Amino acid sequence: MEQMKLEGYPVPGRKLYKNEQQIAGIGRACQLSKQILEMVREKINVGITTNEINQWVHEYTIEHGAIPATLNYEGFPKSVCTSLNNVICHGIPNDTPLEDGDIINVDVTSILDGYYGDVSQMFLVGEPSQEARELVTVARECLYLGIEQVKPFNRIGDIAYAIEQHANRHGYSVVQDYGGHGVGLDFHEEPFVQHYGDRDCGMVLVPNMVFTIEPMINAGSYKCKKLRDGWTTVTRDGSLSAQWEHTVRVTETGVEILSE
Repeated sequence: MEQMKLEGYPVPGRKLYKNEQQIAGIGRACQLSKQILEMVREKINVGITTNEINQWVHEYTIEHGAIPATLNYEGFPKSVCTSLNNVICHGIPNDTPLEDGDIINVDVTSILDGYYGDVSQMFLVGEPSQEARELVTVARECLYLGIEQVKPFNRIGDIAYAIEQHANRHGYSVVQDYGGHGVGLDFHEEPFVQHYGDRDCGMVLVPNMVFTIEPMINAGSYKCKKLRDGWTTVTRDGSLSAQWEHTVRVTETGVEILSE
């Protein structure tokens, strides 16, 4: 019986809990990543290549005393992920120019003073279709509905349920192969934060856990495939995909968005 009571509760000693000093450091790293995305927003336009975005991110990160976390991470060759149109995540910057009507996710993680700050945003290039705009809007709504479920003694399933139900109401699907993750002292920590499923299941949330919520919402099927480069993941049916991401902290009474 005792084992059943403890099921789903975090086990100490797995970097799940952060102290105030660590949370402050993670917050500073998140704010730098947010600033980088604000810089990108000012520059991004039709004709820009994703390699140019990579250069902007790399230079800004270094100039501010930080390190791009993705660069050489398990062989990833660039300083940022740029996921365009039907790319779900982990798009590698290249020389392809952005076109009028594109949508793109730019995913930035900075290492500042040893702490990781992870955040991503969608950008509209030129005048995307109404279909594309609606997908981007609903994906952002899914993120914030998930964040609303972050409070002590809720479960990861509560986050997942809120996200999936909202996406499904609009005729969209939620990617199942990828999700959020603990972050702060390393790039990827426990817990894994899935974005689909039933409420009242999964790990229990307790104060001072820090993790990302980053739902990937597809206009068509949730199924995906990884390209031969070993990173770029696209929708299997070629439909559009959109993703927004924040790093959050569970507080004593609710949630703090560290990357906002």
